[in-house]
Amino acid sequence: MRDRGLKKKGFAEAELATAWQVASLLLGYPDEELLARRPLLRRAVAGLPAAAGTPLGGFLDHLDATLLRELESDYVETFDHRKRCCLYLTYYAYGDTRKRGMALLRFKQAYEAAGLVLDDGELPDHLAVVLEFAATGNLTEGRRLLLEHRAGLELLRLALTESRSPWSAVLEAVSATLPPLSGRNEEAVARLIAEGPPEEEVGLAPYGSGAGTSGPVFLPDPVLEARSS
Repeated sequence: MRDRGLKKKGFAEAELATAWQVASLLLGYPDEELLARRPLLRRAVAGLPAAAGTPLGGFLDHLDATLLRELESDYVETFDHRKRCCLYLTYYAYGDTRKRGMALLRFKQAYEAAGLVLDDGELPDHLAVVLEFAATGNLTEGRRLLLEHRAGLELLRLALTESRSPWSAVLEAVSATLPPLSGRNEEAVARLIAEGPPEEEVGLAPYGSGAGTSGPVFLPDPVLEARSS
């Protein structure tokens, strides 16, 4: 039986997968390969509901109008130099703490259960990776990961919008595929804006170390955790 919760108003499962795959590609580092895919991406976007198709199409217009070296420079300035524009989802809920290491392990185990093995140097919570997994690996599990980090996604969208980044259009499209923010999510976003991610002087433990665990590590929903603390 299919998960009825996967179908948000206006999006069929195939449309969700298409929107997430396109967004995944557009959130990767811009290069010649991405630019060469523009005609294919435009055809994919043309079949999407306007809530996702319009902002994704707008970002493709930006790719058409911008030199590659400018795209590369803007990408680094946006995502590598601004903490509030971090593409690593667990950062918003856990910061650089040991709890984040366990959250990363949960992502990795979800991917391995679907037969996806990442390179050792690739963190599994990068939004482009999560979206690709949701689109091509396991739609239900990928959506769950996105919803667990809904507050972080919204903070990222707001930060990109505030800085007038062209990538805000991609986050707008991703948000359109998810349920509207609830009261809990809105409070979690407000708290993240006010306080920022948690900090811990000891730093981040390696997510793959396992620390003696013998099975999946199930963590509480970061939104609920933020609400109750």
